[in-house]
Amino acid sequence: MLSVALLIWWLLPLYNMLLIALDPEGDTEFTGVIWPADPTLKAFAGVFLESYWYLKDFWLQFGNSSFIGAMTMTFTALISSLGSFALGRMWRGKAGAISTSVLLLYTVPVYFLVIPFYLLMHNYGLNDTLWAVIAANVTFAVPYALLILQWYGRLIPIELDDAARIDGATPIQVYLRIYLPLMAPALAVVGIFAFLTAWNEYLYQFILLSSPGNKTVAITLATFFDNEDTPWNYPVAASLIYALLPVALFFAIRRCVATGLVSGKR
Repeated sequence: MLSVALLIWWLLPLYNMLLIALDPEGDTEFTGVIWPADPTLKAFAGVFLESYWYLKDFWLQFGNSSFIGAMTMTFTALISSLGSFALGRMWRGKAGAISTSVLLLYTVPVYFLVIPFYLLMHNYGLNDTLWAVIAANVTFAVPYALLILQWYGRLIPIELDDAARIDGATPIQVYLRIYLPLMAPALAVVGIFAFLTAWNEYLYQFILLSSPGNKTVAITLATFFDNEDTPWNYPVAASLIYALLPVALFFAIRRCVATGLVSGKR
């Protein structure tokens, strides 16, 4: 009963968003009506067909957001897995000192790093590019991912490395054929964490991206607040569609996590 109550509490905001998206006028006030009297899919059609002028480049921006999320997930998983593979084979005290120093990044609020990061991307000629946002997201996602993979990697017996080296395996082969398959559940968790970090990030996208061709859905949805006459059903419908990809990715990676856990018990 407690689980059902918590589920209803968590789903109420999403249900309210659905009511706003189906309302012909986009009324934001919840009047206690369980279902609109005249529900319409006009707002969703406006998003899909890009007929509303604020959403004329929605799918281009959705592609930009997807590219940023996919690259952030890929590079975070790659860098953190390589780092945890190396730290797991170091002396325990030295590895702990390195991982702890990496986590010190989280002691500095991300808002304080906006100007230095902007100047850094400007010096490298990456301003107003998707790669600048990807670099920022990876910078903030890797320390936590490294910590997760490092602790999970300690469950893998180091004797597997010795056995592989006796059979003539190189460190790269040990990493690719032994370490990565056994780390699949943790990599799935790290991947979804990095993707959601990039998907929900707004500040660095707003600061680093300026040209219309590089803007993301997060930036476009924020511009709706600048116009008081904007009907709310369009941005809410766009937000619901924008949330579908992370939900689909979560369920796909959840199966990968389950498969990795089951295969690890055999």
